[in-house]
Amino acid sequence: MNNCGEETYKALAKLSYGLCIVSSREGDKPNGQVVNTVFQTTACPPRIAVSLSKSNLTHACVTASGLYSVSVLAQDSPMPFIGLFGFRSGRDINKFEKTAFKNLAGCPAVTENVLSIMTVKVEKAVDMDTHTLFIGEVTAAETLKDGVPLTYDHYKTVKHGKTQKNATTFTSNSKPATAGN
Repeated sequence: MNNCGEETYKALAKLSYGLCIVSSREGDKPNGQVVNTVFQTTACPPRIAVSLSKSNLTHACVTASGLYSVSVLAQDSPMPFIGLFGFRSGRDINKFEKTAFKNLAGCPAVTENVLSIMTVKVEKAVDMDTHTLFIGEVTAAETLKDGVPLTYDHYKTVKHGKTQKNATTFTSNSKPATAGN
């Protein structure tokens, strides 16, 4: 049964998400994108999952390297910075050229405008039609500063952010923006 009606979308919009930058690399080239679907699956060992669109470059990087990092965005992150990772494709520009980042356990992790970073080694990839759910163990983590994490609700209602067309939460009612992260 495909329950993709308006009432389902309204109900799903009430779920709470945090905005993060998920990064990886293909060879020596780093790439990353903003996502709103990172979640913890177990505490010990610490495991998290992320859902990435198969059409995004970051998906190809995670598939090739078997690693991804998560950088938890701070609520006061400027919109141009969010836009760089949310609405620009790594196929067209080097997002890391003027962005602070570090190599954390073999994976690039954005350190600018973020509260914490972690690297995840993929243990399982689950095919979800248009997306892949990458599940793995946290192999390294650092808290960079205290602050309030940026939620998807704050991004949409206070910052008036748009939804990228490959986002897991994009619907025909979303304010679209295009990219191939």
